[in-house]
Amino acid sequence: MPSFLGSPEQPLYEIKANLFKALAHPARIRVLEILSATNDPTPVSEILAETGIEPTLLSQHLAVLKRHHVVNGRRIGNAVFYELAHPKISELLVIARTFLADTLGAQRDQLETLQTLPPIRQQS
Repeated sequence: MPSFLGSPEQPLYEIKANLFKALAHPARIRVLEILSATNDPTPVSEILAETGIEPTLLSQHLAVLKRHHVVNGRRIGNAVFYELAHPKISELLVIARTFLADTLGAQRDQLETLQTLPPIRQQS
């Protein structure tokens, strides 16, 4: 059993939490978005160009994603290519984006409602 899955006695919610911890960095989310935008394996050089992340730091982020079986990497000649380990990862990103858009939309609606309220005088 892969180490990120924990022991058989570990509750599923703890295993899920570890997966979300692996995803809990903006750079890793950006990498996943780049990889989900294509059906082909993406070379690290392209990921570097699109993110602007320092190569050493990108390597560390990719290692975290690989360790948690979120991405797969393979070397072809001098280049290393990455791809999503499972197609449902793209779906997870879409669901997260939809949730955020809905939440921000609701907050915007609340702010607009607040702005239509009459002013409040401060008591001296």
